Amino acid sequence: MQQHYKPKQYPGMKLSVIIISYNVRHYLEQCLDSVLRATQSMDSDVWVVDNCSSDGSVDYLRERFPHVHFIANKDNVGFARANNQAIHLSAGEYVLLLNPDTIVGEDVLQGCVTFLDNHPEAGATGTMMLNRNGSFAFESRRGVPSPATAFYKICGLCSLYPYSRRFGKYYMRYLDQHQPSEIEVISGAFCMVRREALEQVGLLSEDYFMYGEDIDLSYCILQHGWRNYYQPLPILHYKGESTQKTSFRYVHSFYNAMLIFFDRHFRHRYRLLSGAVRLAVVMRGAWEMVRQQAMHLFHQRPCRPDCQRQILFIGSDEALRALIPVCDRANILVERVHSLEEVRECARAHTYNYITFQTGDGGTPYSDVLRQLQTLFDSGIDLHLGTFNLQTKILLLPDDVCL
Repeated sequence: MQQHYKPKQYPGMKLSVIIISYNVRHYLEQCLDSVLRATQSMDSDVWVVDNCSSDGSVDYLRERFPHVHFIANKDNVGFARANNQAIHLSAGEYVLLLNPDTIVGEDVLQGCVTFLDNHPEAGATGTMMLNRNGSFAFESRRGVPSPATAFYKICGLCSLYPYSRRFGKYYMRYLDQHQPSEIEVISGAFCMVRREALEQVGLLSEDYFMYGEDIDLSYCILQHGWRNYYQPLPILHYKGESTQKTSFRYVHSFYNAMLIFFDRHFRHRYRLLSGAVRLAVVMRGAWEMVRQQAMHLFHQRPCRPDCQRQILFIGSDEALRALIPVCDRANILVERVHSLEEVRECARAHTYNYITFQTGDGGTPYSDVLRQLQTLFDSGIDLHLGTFNLQTKILLLPDDVCL
């Protein structure tokens, strides 16, 4: 169901940031910190819609972020409907849909706003998403999954010929990731949309519960004559803290979303292919479920009682003193370094799991954290990002929260 609405008008409000949360309070806390730093010089409002979390997210964060608007749903109403709730109430000329398990650099939001200001034909823009080790996330740029594009993805031709403009269109890897470019689908993890385009499209389709809303929204924006863009401004997407991608729920939701998208936009044009497409999607979903479970079981290894995760830490003396007892409780070995060159030397001489930065007040700016992580990966150092906030005493790793 597509929603239509008459937005409230607040002159001067430039950006509304909307984050949907479900049981990720510490990742959301970090996300909000990065967003507020990125909007310090911008007229903006920030909205968090909590989909009935059981971890006390709203009470925990409301007193820490008094200027953020919180909506506490009594049920999990899904991603699309939750976003629509906040869009109705928000005021910005542009609306940013942002995942809670992200970190945005201090310069990213202003960069995207400036781009939209200077490109009136742009309906929406996304960014360069980084994985937890600093590698480029292919989901940063995608093509509309038309029957042909979806077929190439499902049958594996997209993986065999990733740089082909025909077979590899799903991820558009033939485009230079370091250059702005026109794309078709913007990831829902970070999607900044012009409100005028949203008015024409009619908000997110609530036919989807989880996954597929970003593809549908991007496609509708294109259908109304706007253009979608990609900006090489890095953000981090932990990708997985909101959803376990090896779960049946993820596989079922993802491939069900593909069927909904096909039925909404292509079924009337490809009636003869409808049954074949539905069968292919169902079979691919079943295969993916089996493959994911097999990989999970195959790579699972029992952890020895004495095994330790090991981190390299960049931060102040005070932060190091506070971090050590946190690491001791979590059986993590910490070694302090002062520069990326020291990180490279240590990583080549020994096995470490994480590069961990002090963030928050007095810590490394988020923009620098992301650029340094990206630089390490580009130089062949594969470490996952960790952050430690001296004020909250929380060590945040991609797969764990240590207090």
